[in-house]
Amino acid sequence: MLLDGKNALIWGGGGALGGAVARALARDGARVFLAGRTRARLEQVAADIAAAGGTAEVAALDALDAVAVDAYADAVATLAGGIDVTFNAVGFEHLQGPPFAELSCADFMRPIETYLRCQFLTAHAVARHMAPRGAGVILTLSTPGARMAAPGFLGYGVTCGAIETFTRILAGELGASGIRVICLRPHAIPESLASSHVRTVFEGFARRAGSTVEAMLAQHARSGTLLGRLPTLAQVADYAAFVASDRAGAMTGAIANLSCGALVD
Repeated sequence: MLLDGKNALIWGGGGALGGAVARALARDGARVFLAGRTRARLEQVAADIAAAGGTAEVAALDALDAVAVDAYADAVATLAGGIDVTFNAVGFEHLQGPPFAELSCADFMRPIETYLRCQFLTAHAVARHMAPRGAGVILTLSTPGARMAAPGFLGYGVTCGAIETFTRILAGELGASGIRVICLRPHAIPESLASSHVRTVFEGFARRAGSTVEAMLAQHARSGTLLGRLPTLAQVADYAAFVASDRAGAMTGAIANLSCGALVD
C-alpha cells in the first residue's frame, strides 16, 4: 500500500474534505490521527475507517490554540513514534458575496487572520517532529480564488493566495530537512455542502444571484470549467494520498491544480 507504516495527522478531520482524505490515507495503509472541533464528527470518520479495517484516533481541540496544537502533535509523535504526513483541512465561516464597496475591514481580515494562523500553527507543530527524522509531508489547502479576479471574495481570495505563497516558501525553509510541502487547490466540491461551512459561505453569492447554491455551482461547472464538472471528494482525497506517498517524492513547493480546468497553469 502507498502509505503502509506511515502516521498521518489530519487537522479538521471531521469535515467533508478532511474526513475524505483521512479515509483515503487509512485505506492506503496510514495510521490516522484526527483533530477537530466537533468530537462526534471525528468519531464518525474514525468509525468509518475502523469499519474498513483501518486505524484512527481522535482529539477534540481548537486548531487556533497554539498550546493545544503543539500538545497534540507532541502526543501523536510520542504515541506513534513520529509523524509522516499532515493535512490541514480546517475551515472557518467567513463572509463572501458583498462587493468591495460593501465589505468591512473586519470581514476582509477574518479569513486572512484565521486561516493563515491555523496553517502556520499546525505546520509548525508537526515540522518540529519531522525535521529530526529527515522526512515528512505537509499538505496545505487553497482554492482557485487565489488566482481568480472577480467581485465578492476579496478576503478569502487573498487568504488563498497567501496560503499558496506560504506553501512555496515553507518548502524552501524545510527542504533541507527532507520535508515536502504541497498545496492542494481543489475547486468547490458539491458533496461538501451537506457537512461543512461551505454552504454558509456560498449562500451570499447565491442570494445575490437569485439562485440556490446547488444551481449556482452547477452553472459554474458547465460554463466555468474545461471538464464541465467540479471535483469530487474522492478525486481530491485520492490525489492527497498519492502526493503524500513516496511515489511523489520528487514533488515539493507545488500547487496542485484540482480545479477541473477552472484554472489552467
